[in-house]
Amino acid sequence: MSEKGGKTVKTLVLIFLMLLPATVFGIEKADLVLVVKSESRLYLKRNGKVLKTYHVVFGANPKGHKQQEGDERTPEGRYILDYKKADSAFYKAIHISYPNAADKKRAGEMGVKPGGQIMIHGQKNGWGRLSLITRWFNWTDGCIGLSNPAMDEIWQAVDAGTPIDIQP
Repeated sequence: MSEKGGKTVKTLVLIFLMLLPATVFGIEKADLVLVVKSESRLYLKRNGKVLKTYHVVFGANPKGHKQQEGDERTPEGRYILDYKKADSAFYKAIHISYPNAADKKRAGEMGVKPGGQIMIHGQKNGWGRLSLITRWFNWTDGCIGLSNPAMDEIWQAVDAGTPIDIQP
């Protein structure tokens, strides 16, 4: 092989190796998850740029900030995705750090429990095929629900410690 041909091969191999993580591992890592409840959308973002958008559903009472346990609302505000749970009752789950200190204070002033265990998750285990139906109505108890394939992508793109901003 000529010297010129060898350089071409090396260049092609280098380009291939640089592109490999994007093709093998899928989507880039997000540095922010943005949820806009009025749009029923979850945005994975990195450096201010939207990497991917997903349709999501919420609790049966989606308008407004979560006030108390059992109100079937999804909290609004800035939180942290603090851990992943592969063995959830739902197809994969990522925990949202609700309630924060302000949520606990507000609930205490109202004389109620703030609730908790708010997650981003896939379908209830064994019900994945129903996502074609469940994507059209709010069915969670205040969590952010989506299809299992979408949850697989989010699981890959989001690390524990990533902030989440949930807007009305």
